[in-house]
Amino acid sequence: MAAPAENPATGHEVIQGYLKTLDGSPGVYRMLDSDSRVLYVGKARNLRARVASYARPSGHSPRIARMIANTAAMMFLTTKTETEALLLEQNLIKQLKPKFNVLLRDDKSFPNILVTADHDYPQIKKHRGAKKEKGAYYGPFASAGAVNRTLNQLQRVFLLRDCSNAMFESRTRPCLQYQIKRCSAPCVGKISAAEYGQTVRDAQKFLAGKTTDIQARLASEMAKASEEMEFERAAALRDRIKALTQVQTAQGINPKGVDDADIIALHLQDGQACVQVFFIRSGQNWGNHDYYPRVGEDVDAAEVLEAFIGQFYDTREPPRQLILSNQIENPDLMTEALSGKLGRKVELLVPRRGEKAELVDGALRNARESLARKMAETATQKNLLNGLTEAFDLPKVPERIEVYDNSHIQGSFAVGAMVVAGPEGMMKNQYRKFNIRGEDLTPGDDFGMMKEVLMRRFKRLIKEDPDRTNGMWPDLLLIDGGAGQVSAVHAIMKEYGVDDIPMVGVAKGIDRDAGKEEFYRTEKPVKALRHNDPVLYFIQRMRDEAHRFAIGTHRAKRAKAVGATPLDDVPGVGAARKRSLLAHFGSAKAVGRANLNDLKAVDGVSDALAETIYAYFHERG
Repeated sequence: MAAPAENPATGHEVIQGYLKTLDGSPGVYRMLDSDSRVLYVGKARNLRARVASYARPSGHSPRIARMIANTAAMMFLTTKTETEALLLEQNLIKQLKPKFNVLLRDDKSFPNILVTADHDYPQIKKHRGAKKEKGAYYGPFASAGAVNRTLNQLQRVFLLRDCSNAMFESRTRPCLQYQIKRCSAPCVGKISAAEYGQTVRDAQKFLAGKTTDIQARLASEMAKASEEMEFERAAALRDRIKALTQVQTAQGINPKGVDDADIIALHLQDGQACVQVFFIRSGQNWGNHDYYPRVGEDVDAAEVLEAFIGQFYDTREPPRQLILSNQIENPDLMTEALSGKLGRKVELLVPRRGEKAELVDGALRNARESLARKMAETATQKNLLNGLTEAFDLPKVPERIEVYDNSHIQGSFAVGAMVVAGPEGMMKNQYRKFNIRGEDLTPGDDFGMMKEVLMRRFKRLIKEDPDRTNGMWPDLLLIDGGAGQVSAVHAIMKEYGVDDIPMVGVAKGIDRDAGKEEFYRTEKPVKALRHNDPVLYFIQRMRDEAHRFAIGTHRAKRAKAVGATPLDDVPGVGAARKRSLLAHFGSAKAVGRANLNDLKAVDGVSDALAETIYAYFHERG
């Protein structure tokens, strides 16, 4: 790519200049503005033909015309196949977040249920992330709520343990889960290994959709127990059958003709989009999730849905069927890409009648209702931001508000927290936590903690985005505190040359009563808002969210510290070996006192590691 001139030209004539260097290869192209920011990433079966279409001076939609007008340069990368180009395109869109692409903004991972395989009495638990632990995984579930509900129901039906192996080994009497009939207490021998193993197999059959077999077997066992006058056991089996029926009823959608599929429905309205995804696995509904991809006003459904599918499955394994509300632009290409990822054939269906069409209609109704709620919330948020601008004489309506708070106990386990709000509400993927590092801070020095947090925040912003062009700079800071905190933060901002950003300190006010907050600003009088002002409630919600996030981060840090042992610092001792050592010796202190032969006798500890552990404790003196 040629270096741009001092005052680079833009538009279709610039694009025309690239045609002589291109051939008909498949590949990916990037369109850049005069500041080298990526405007758009696209794929093409024939790069020359695609670029030629942009070189025409007319015949484009308003969005594409604006993009062409801003284009000062292009970059190209050829691929062997168009499928490779599709995969690379979606990866680059997620990485670069170009202005003119459809962009999936919420890209979190989904939880699974794990039935472990490292113990005689397997544990059932929620799992998120890489599948490194031994066992059988079932999922994905649409949310933590969906997986927690299913786990609770499974515990009621099958009475499987959810405690850690270390806790299991340390029990001498049943815990509360046994008392409330959520566990069969294998830890203290209330159930045999064989009988517990049967319940584990039943739970796995249920998660695999084989519920009829389980119900038939339980009914047979209940009848047999009744005949043999074992009425207590018969009643327990009856309760399990009833709970199993309730689980199936609670799932709502249990399609007969769909075993393994994602149902994906798109609703577009007024330049906004909602995509609703239902997860059907083993013929069961494992929850749904709504997404609001960034779209433009003149994009069509086929483009939006194709971009969503490509980005959604970029880091996820697709199911065997995608049941869609709309056809996409390149279904054959997407089928080939997804099939390659799964390692078997993936079908893309757009049903017009039958059960699958009914499932899509249900998802589409959810998408329509979700987008209506989202648009109403956005309108309300816009009014609140306008009110906030007016109340504090801000230079412009803030697009990004950063709210800061600290949490500690007499200076211990100190953390700072930042939450972010914008036109669409709280932006949870932008939240940040700060472990307070200052060794010279007096315990409990809130001013010093706030100064450290803001210093680190602005230092990073200045380093990563000195020109303030990537949308990560705040338009308003809300600080939990009064005149002292505002003065401390202002000194930091002045030092870093960013004191042009408006800042408001939120103090509790008289009697620390919610509703009587006082607002502090640099070189301005203290301000209060009327008790029933919606802007006051808006600020309270943001402050409370920052406080909630700070407290949660602080508690997690404290819990981690409380659970820490000297074993955490021993080279080669990870979580699994730590559990084995604690289960074998009972405590970290006992591990430190153990002789070399005893250490070598621990399951999973090699001779070399035993020598490392022994040396670690005995060299420390």
